[in-house]
Amino acid sequence: MAPDAFCRPRDHSVQFGRMSQTSTERLRDYLAQLPPQSQALLMREFERAIERGEDTTVATFVLEQLRKIVRGTDEAARPRTEDPARILFHPLEPFLIDGSASPRPGQIRRASLQPVWQWLVREGAPEQARELDQASRDIATGNSSRIELTARKLQLATAETIFKIATHQESSGQRRALSRIGPPDMIEDLIAIASVLQAREAFDTLDSRLPSHLRIFGEPQILTATSALNVPSLQTPQLLPFALSLVMRRLTAPWQIIRLAVRMAASDDELRVAATPFGIAVTIALHDLSRLAAGLRADIRRGHFDNVAEHLKMLHDGVRGLRTELDLRNDSAWGRQLASIRADISNALQSEIESVPGRVRPLLRQRADKDIPAGAQLDASEIDEIVALIDFVAVCRTYAGELAINEVTLRTFSDLQHYVEQSTEALVQSLRTSEGKNRAYRQLQVGAAIRFCNVLFGPDYASLMGRAAENAMTGERKSSRAG
Repeated sequence: MAPDAFCRPRDHSVQFGRMSQTSTERLRDYLAQLPPQSQALLMREFERAIERGEDTTVATFVLEQLRKIVRGTDEAARPRTEDPARILFHPLEPFLIDGSASPRPGQIRRASLQPVWQWLVREGAPEQARELDQASRDIATGNSSRIELTARKLQLATAETIFKIATHQESSGQRRALSRIGPPDMIEDLIAIASVLQAREAFDTLDSRLPSHLRIFGEPQILTATSALNVPSLQTPQLLPFALSLVMRRLTAPWQIIRLAVRMAASDDELRVAATPFGIAVTIALHDLSRLAAGLRADIRRGHFDNVAEHLKMLHDGVRGLRTELDLRNDSAWGRQLASIRADISNALQSEIESVPGRVRPLLRQRADKDIPAGAQLDASEIDEIVALIDFVAVCRTYAGELAINEVTLRTFSDLQHYVEQSTEALVQSLRTSEGKNRAYRQLQVGAAIRFCNVLFGPDYASLMGRAAENAMTGERKSSRAG
């Protein structure tokens, strides 16, 4: 696949204006001589470097040259309606995932598409690939019906060739050539890619029959979904996970996909559910909850709390939904997986929750006047982070029971309330007697404490303490003038 169809780099001609044309050509000549597998490996490594923020200028420039080589021509020299690789793989778009994580049933790695396109251009279906490339060249005269017909021809050719190789009906030489275009994880996606491309019309029909959004997934909506899914070509073990994934994209609560499995089994008993083809819906729901829990852990480690409340609600609702709508045995594979998800969430949250009081105390602790240096300040970014952490504890309290963090959350929140309330009152009183540099520092502490109060007790109490602090300052000034 033309990589820039899925990760288009910015123009770096300014940064590399000093690189001579000869130097650029030498680089491109060298890259062009590399085997396809080496080119693909280089591209993946440079893309990862860019994601990590390492050597982005060099990495982006080399990626640009590699992509031009893969395309076989300079993109800037010929305008086009849309990249041919994107047209070819468009039916896969709802199922693509980014990153290097293993896909669940019903998903395909986006990174697998580029090696497949490269292989098609070189040897898999070069004639059909050139036809699609030609059909999409000219923006002004591009014929959409011709593009559609050419794309469908290549999609079917791609599926047929991959299936032949998978069933060992092609020569061993071609099978070896296919294995050289990418790593083993990419090869694992080939059958899924071929299956979805071959069944494109069935997926288009399913897509048109499903409501655009399913805020509620009750009995009427379940009947609509099961009717739309009642297509023999979509009931195969290979394609059913993709069909279910299309339904999940419409759900406000994706975990509710398990209701299709319960409906088809006419029972919530996990053995009966697992015995139906739709049992894969439970596996999909568990996998997505596990992935969401991993994302939550990563956000917490990085100190990113913007989406924590949303993720916690999704995890809470998903875990509760599976526990209440399925009769899961503790010693079954599904039961153990759900227990593992709850334990992972609990462990990730517990350590972070327990650390919050230790972050609050140093900021609100009253120092002796002699211990406050001239020009002492509080770090505004640290205060913002602690406010976010306190809010994080408050959010966890809402979902504590289902996520197995009830005791630690309630204890920590209570400790925070007790300490912040006492410290705020003491700091407000200290404003009456503080002078000069000490008063300025106490004011900063009171400001931070009032922000903490807003999260712990609400805006009314925070406003009350704010007025008390103003009165303490005003009363002291009046006393000084009166004296």
